[in-house]
Amino acid sequence: MARYEVIVIGGGPGGLAAGLYTSRAGLKSLLLERGAVGGQMVNATLIENYPGFPEGISGAELGSLMHQQAVKYGLEVLTAEVTELSQGKSYTVSTTEGSFEAATLIIATGSEYRKLGVAGEERLSGRGISYCATCDGFFFRDRVVAVVGGGDTAITDALELSQHANRVYVIHRRDQLRAGQVLQERAFAHSKLKFIWSTVVEDVLGDKVVEGLKLRNVKTGQQSTLKVDGVFVAIGLLPNSRSFFNILELDDIGYIVTDEMMATSAPGIFAAGDIRRHSPHQIAAAVGDGVTAAMSAFNYFVSKSNA
Repeated sequence: MARYEVIVIGGGPGGLAAGLYTSRAGLKSLLLERGAVGGQMVNATLIENYPGFPEGISGAELGSLMHQQAVKYGLEVLTAEVTELSQGKSYTVSTTEGSFEAATLIIATGSEYRKLGVAGEERLSGRGISYCATCDGFFFRDRVVAVVGGGDTAITDALELSQHANRVYVIHRRDQLRAGQVLQERAFAHSKLKFIWSTVVEDVLGDKVVEGLKLRNVKTGQQSTLKVDGVFVAIGLLPNSRSFFNILELDDIGYIVTDEMMATSAPGIFAAGDIRRHSPHQIAAAVGDGVTAAMSAFNYFVSKSNA
């Protein structure tokens, strides 16, 4: 079994920052990522709020630069999904590509898209239902689409889709948006965006592809049908913590509980980014978490080695 001094689980901005710092500190480090290195940020067409890029930068390019920098300083990266985590004198991480051992771990597995949980969603997923406007917006050129949600992601998606679709309906369960003020101003000023307030989706209609949505006004109870060719779901995230529930303290939602130094309830395990409780779900914050977790992991490893 291959042994490392640090294993980083998750290749988003938090994991890449952590891997960069542990590698530069001279620790033999392995990063495990089940999907694309860079995490969810690779789907962002333009990131405007990450320091150092006044004109913005695409998520794919930022992820690639972070990856290149970390590998330059010795970080090993493997595409594999973690299936189990066990504790002995050290930690064993079982994956689809074998098992690995490490004295300390940094968990940066992020989160995944929250689903609507309504009839028709699973059946029509990929057939008009999408969770990534950047990935699938092009397929709805000159069509009518809906975005479900009212936060930053939903409004960013709506603006992205307006470059392709003829009409973009924004369906939100509240009567005001949660998105940042700058995004709200852009959205309200856009002629292609139309807002449907205080409304939830009860069903996705269509046989082989999405043909419409069954809606319900949460204040009046009135039901209606909206004809659309596609629906983009942006109602939040769920933590990717399933592999760790038996060894770490999680909150009621499933986020990992940490202290200010990113230490979890298990000695030698640290968490960074969207996976931890109270994360603001921002790239810059995840990077900061990753740096803190890496420094904590280094200090833990040194103290354990000297014991």
